[in-house]
Amino acid sequence: MKRIIFAIIILSGICAYAQEKKSDTAKTKNIEGITITKQIFKKQSDRFVYDVAASPVAKGNTTFDLLKQTPLLSAIDDRTLKIAGKNNALIYINGRKTNMDSDALVQFLKNTPAENIQKIEVITVPGSEYQVESSDGIINIVLKKKMSDGFNGNMRMSNTQTKYNASQASFSVNYRKDKLGISTSLSGGEEIQPQYYILRNGNSKSSNESVGTSDNPNRNIGGYLNIDYQLTDKSNLALSWNTWANKNYDSTVDLFNTIKNENGTRYTWSKNREDARSYNNSLNLNYELKTDSLGSKLNINTAYLNYKRFRSVDNRTYLSNINRNVLDMSQQTFQNLPQIINNFSGMLDYIQKFKDDLTISLGGNYNKTKTDNDTKNETYFYIPTNLTKSTPNHFIYDENIYGMYVTAEKKFSDKFSGKIGIRYEITNSLGTSDNAPTIALQRIERNYNNLLPYANFNYTINEKNNISYSFSSRMRRPSFWQINPVKNILTDDNYTQNNPFVKASSIYNQELTYVYKDSYFLILNHTFFKDVITQVPLQGYPVAPDGTTKSRNELRYISTNFGNKQEMSAMIGIQKSFFKQYWTTSFNIGVQHNINNGSLGVDPTTGERFKNDQGQFVEYTNSLKSTSLLIQTNNTIRLDKNKTWFLGVNYFFVDKQQIELGLLKNLMSLDLNLKKNWNDWTFAINVNDVFRTNIIEITDYQTNGNYNYVYQNRYPRGIIISFTYNFGNKKVKKVRDIEGVFKDIKSRTK
Repeated sequence: MKRIIFAIIILSGICAYAQEKKSDTAKTKNIEGITITKQIFKKQSDRFVYDVAASPVAKGNTTFDLLKQTPLLSAIDDRTLKIAGKNNALIYINGRKTNMDSDALVQFLKNTPAENIQKIEVITVPGSEYQVESSDGIINIVLKKKMSDGFNGNMRMSNTQTKYNASQASFSVNYRKDKLGISTSLSGGEEIQPQYYILRNGNSKSSNESVGTSDNPNRNIGGYLNIDYQLTDKSNLALSWNTWANKNYDSTVDLFNTIKNENGTRYTWSKNREDARSYNNSLNLNYELKTDSLGSKLNINTAYLNYKRFRSVDNRTYLSNINRNVLDMSQQTFQNLPQIINNFSGMLDYIQKFKDDLTISLGGNYNKTKTDNDTKNETYFYIPTNLTKSTPNHFIYDENIYGMYVTAEKKFSDKFSGKIGIRYEITNSLGTSDNAPTIALQRIERNYNNLLPYANFNYTINEKNNISYSFSSRMRRPSFWQINPVKNILTDDNYTQNNPFVKASSIYNQELTYVYKDSYFLILNHTFFKDVITQVPLQGYPVAPDGTTKSRNELRYISTNFGNKQEMSAMIGIQKSFFKQYWTTSFNIGVQHNINNGSLGVDPTTGERFKNDQGQFVEYTNSLKSTSLLIQTNNTIRLDKNKTWFLGVNYFFVDKQQIELGLLKNLMSLDLNLKKNWNDWTFAINVNDVFRTNIIEITDYQTNGNYNYVYQNRYPRGIIISFTYNFGNKKVKKVRDIEGVFKDIKSRTK
């Protein structure tokens, strides 16, 4: 990483020297007194549009910081972007999804300067032409379009201080000459992700408490190369290569465990060490042909994705005492947990536009994915006896998805427009295991078909008032890691269990939106989830199907389908500038009502049931409801007339709410930033989570007497110092971004 930073410093010096401007002998007179105000935030058909180029927040920011300050968007955990009233958000660039797994995408967005962004589109209910799952929305980043040939680029460096110090750097270059465009970027960083845990579970007669820390060192490096060539006036050919590598060696977990039951109290230490590395490489070939002057076009994509992750874990349990001394080692487990994913994809889309404001779109896609998980698991028991238990498993999963869609969009008048569509998907999958503990796990075959309708209607009452309604149905498939039947061990009695029997869930979403003067909005949303995919805590004394009962109380977080759920939300907001654009604010406030309805009493991977201390079989249930208050505001204050100094004040509050694992305590964060623009340089300092209030705390009390408590502190409070430099010809035309046809596969590589 130090070599990367040193190289970028040298390049910045060269670029700065090359861009020194000579004074012009022809003097010009200043023209004053003219103020042009451009609409920053507006509603268009099926999306909200945030014009970043007309806003002062972009310069000097990262793309991730910019997205967090976009109306309707938030990132409570500083990693996962969410749209108000939705689950996760998918990132698109110029209408096409990025080709990175979730971890690589976060690092990419945090290391990429925001200067080249023209606008951000928030699509809360995507149409049938988008290959999205669940109730996910889409964040479409539209890059600036510039017309002349030449060369430009930017560089950014930052340093972050939380519990530990972290550094990030990026360097990107764009070049265009006649019909050829080339864009490339290199970025990387290193950080240690710390966490502090308190985990408690049990009942009135027995309990288990684990308290301690984990440190996860990460080094990232990656980039992309896009080559775009204009074959004719109507056709383009483009090739894109994305790569990202992550290394986190010597990751540690140290937990002190207190186990209480009728026989007394036992103390142990869980000390886990992990080495992991992952690689993501994707190639994408795109051909686009414009078929008429109205904008009709044919789009063909082919792509290949290779994702590799290798994990080696050493879990050790030591005896201890009330003074927390580390005594003899009682148990040791070695795990090798590799995952290799190969995906071949193809997609064809055709859009036909007619003169009477009618657009017909149709297309199809094919995804073939194979995952290879050759895991090893060996446990050595030293106390009370020397025993060895080996449970290797080679799990291979093949999946084929065929999809086709058709949509019709019509503008009936200047006031009324509509869009309807339907998507049909066929999914065939087969999972095989060579050493599964049960026959049912040796071969798991699933074939299902889904018909997914979509509708959107937009009515402009007058120039100040607009109302729209959308309906969408989607599927959510489990991630490839969730269906790999392995354990992730935290302590002897506490672990997560993946589940190859998890099936796809169905999601139905409705949304009503009202917008006034393109500045004030009201959004009403209802989402119904069938067969929710989540992690469910099962605890007690496991009882096998043959009646054998284990002597120790366990807590398993099992990936499974967990009943149904409803989410309803109502939100009002404003996006507006005041005092001649000295103050720009985005403010949202609303309520969300959650209805959970699920229960689980059997481990679906082993068939085991769980008994409590009274010998009764118990199950985990969640049929609770909750209503939560949501508040988010982002404010940019211009401190001088020359538009060089800016102060940012950002705040969010999420009230306590009922989720699948229990009652999530309220979360909030106050973030401050100060920014200085000087010629082509931007200097910034950010202070995140000023009052250290963004800490996760979950409590759950079951009617059967069991309880579960989770406290997780990721040390979100920190200071970030950064500088950004833009160089070169500022009129370079941006390279045309192309779409990865395996975009629906990417979100599942986690």
